[in-house]
Amino acid sequence: MSELAQSALPGAAYEGFVTVAEAGLRGMITVRGDLAGLAGAVKDATGCAIPAQRRVEQAGAKAVAWMSPDELLILCDYADAPALTASLATALSGQFATVANVSDARAVFTVTGAQAGDALAKLCPVDFGAMTTGDIRRTRAAQVAAAIWVSGEGEMTLVCFRSVAQYMFDLLSRAAQPGSEPKLYA
Repeated sequence: MSELAQSALPGAAYEGFVTVAEAGLRGMITVRGDLAGLAGAVKDATGCAIPAQRRVEQAGAKAVAWMSPDELLILCDYADAPALTASLATALSGQFATVANVSDARAVFTVTGAQAGDALAKLCPVDFGAMTTGDIRRTRAAQVAAAIWVSGEGEMTLVCFRSVAQYMFDLLSRAAQPGSEPKLYA
């Protein structure tokens, strides 16, 4: 990580029938292995239990997202990611597990407003109306791999590869344009 790190699209925002904003630097660590075997180290490092399938657990500034039957995504402050990665690698050194700091390889966006799910439904084959706070889905937004979770009331957070950040911002902004509000969920 560079000492002059900056997020993919610093300060990028679009105001439509929902607000789309690049969320800034976020620490992200992928951990792969037998989730039951990772539980103690993850709990010690984050304060979070292993989340249930398609869920996110949060404890203060740290969160753990279920990504697949053998993969977690740990979210933390950007500055804490290197030390947390090293700590987890040490704690899991005797196990068949991988730990990687992917903070600089990802971009994070928030979509806020009462119709955040409606805007995202234009891009993703997901029933956002059935999701509640803490639910996460791995999907595609148009043709871009993404993870999207309900991060709060009227707020969705989307993570994608940094290399497609501008494209994703443009997709989200277009989906949020005023006058294009769908009436999907009543």
